[in-house]
Amino acid sequence: MNSRTRLMGIDFTSAPRKAKPITVAHGRLDGDAVMLESLMRVHDWHHFEALLDEAGPWLAALDFPFSLPRAGVEAMGWPATSWVALISHLRTLSKAQFRAALDADRESRPVGARYPHRAVDIPARSHSPMKLVNPPVGLMCFEGAPRLLAAGLSIPGVHAGDPTRVAVEAYPGLLARAVTSRSYKSDTRAKQTHERRIERERILKALIDGTALPGLRLVATDDDAQQLMDDGSGDLLDASLALMQAGWCLARAERNYGCPDDTDPLEGWIATL
Repeated sequence: MNSRTRLMGIDFTSAPRKAKPITVAHGRLDGDAVMLESLMRVHDWHHFEALLDEAGPWLAALDFPFSLPRAGVEAMGWPATSWVALISHLRTLSKAQFRAALDADRESRPVGARYPHRAVDIPARSHSPMKLVNPPVGLMCFEGAPRLLAAGLSIPGVHAGDPTRVAVEAYPGLLARAVTSRSYKSDTRAKQTHERRIERERILKALIDGTALPGLRLVATDDDAQQLMDDGSGDLLDASLALMQAGWCLARAERNYGCPDDTDPLEGWIATL
């Protein structure tokens, strides 16, 4: 990886379509600046897979859990020897089979402890990848992780693939919470309020000022910044937050992209933790 390395921040959905596309922020790292160069929307799996197949060097930070909790995997009797073994198993399952297995595991656990978490989910305050609703992060893992494996990417601390195409797990909410604890987005148009827009403006200002992620600042054109503020769904802002996390990882390329030494290679890790 070098100064020619392209960056992508990707806000993911388990069912891409025109009304709810996968959103991508493209950029590059220039010293302490993450340069936002373009924004795009991907409406189907074909174009998303083509994006992952593009020649490197690039580093992408994708907003979905790359794996499941070890406790859940072992309880369901699924392969726990490696990430590749687990994700290869997921590729053999239909969505209905995946749902049924996670539903059965949830029902086997006591009320109040229905969802096991990965070690990284606790400090990140992220949802368990075993959840299928509100939000359906389990389905995001089911759709996303097998596509990472099929694309032959490298995932630091998890899987050694093509070293010129690197994927890291992003969590935009982790970075947004460094600025505000208030809601800044909604997929429901009626809930895309002025108050939420104010929070998006706060987050964007902190990114540009370099206070949201110390050591890095976002550089964006006025037109792109306006898009980030105007998008009530928050998808464009989330993609840009993920882009910042990608820049943070690229700045640590010589230190395994910031992957913690104690990372469980089955469960993975989240950028900037």
